[in-house]
Amino acid sequence: MKIIVDSMGGDNAPIEVIKGIVDAIKEYKIDIIVVGNEEVINRELNKYDYPKERIEILDAKDIITNEDDPALAIRRKKDSSMVVGLKALAEGKGDGFLSAGSTGALLAGGLFIVKRIRGIDRAALTTVYPTTNGMSLLVDAGANVDCKPEYLRQFGLMGSTYMENVLGRQNPKVGLVNIGTEVGKGNQLVKDSYYLLKESNMNFVGNIEARTLPQGEADVIVCDGFVGNIILKLTEGVAISFFSELKSIFTSNTKSKIGALLLKPRMKTLKNKMDYREYGGAPLLGIKKPVVKAHGSSDAYAIKNAIKQLVNFIEKDIINIIENEIND
Repeated sequence: MKIIVDSMGGDNAPIEVIKGIVDAIKEYKIDIIVVGNEEVINRELNKYDYPKERIEILDAKDIITNEDDPALAIRRKKDSSMVVGLKALAEGKGDGFLSAGSTGALLAGGLFIVKRIRGIDRAALTTVYPTTNGMSLLVDAGANVDCKPEYLRQFGLMGSTYMENVLGRQNPKVGLVNIGTEVGKGNQLVKDSYYLLKESNMNFVGNIEARTLPQGEADVIVCDGFVGNIILKLTEGVAISFFSELKSIFTSNTKSKIGALLLKPRMKTLKNKMDYREYGGAPLLGIKKPVVKAHGSSDAYAIKNAIKQLVNFIEKDIINIIENEIND
């Protein structure tokens, strides 16, 4: 198996991306094509001892930034690490692609270069959402801020397929994010989407409110990308604030410090559960090849886990399963 990685995308590129690649190559039975400025890549790789025959460099001098217009950047920055990497994927030079770069550009590149699966109208970002009973899958996490009801039905189908085949949840429960659980609640998009999801062959459990998401009421959380990204960022912010407040409490006096010492193993487990680095990245579902978007702030550990996630994505043959499901 050969993975293509954009080494220049993300807040901590290329240093943390390259370190994550080296860690992954030592742990997983894969080869990696590293895309980016060859001189910079070699400088970083020379810091490590690794099996050199399993890493190939694909030179790309340009970089797409978060300030670039996504669609224009894909069209104009032909020598960017993201465009060169996606073209290599489309041409069959690798089995999957990973980038921590611009989400909008990755979505545009996925659609323009890799192309959509037959029968899919919009690709969607899918991310793991930690819950009290394990995890749920959030679809869409930010790729499509304006949606039609049919898009949300397709998001539910793709998310359900991924949850069942990659994460092992049989007959996953699919819920639609709304402002209330009653039928007829919400805006027109949600109302119309409700009936499409209900009429599908998915295990649709109806409307779910945002406050019940952490309890794992649904295995697959369906919403448009605007709502999904707000849910995701709010959850990240609450987790950061929560642990910051706990730290203040546990360091306030001697008794609290003793209590913190006793609780340390449990708190570490909880913190890991809420840490995005543990889950890797967000698969871009709906395009013809496996693509994963790593968090923009990813460090080496997050990159390594994102590569692991991409490997699972490829091994489970999710692209073909989704195509068969959507066109059945």
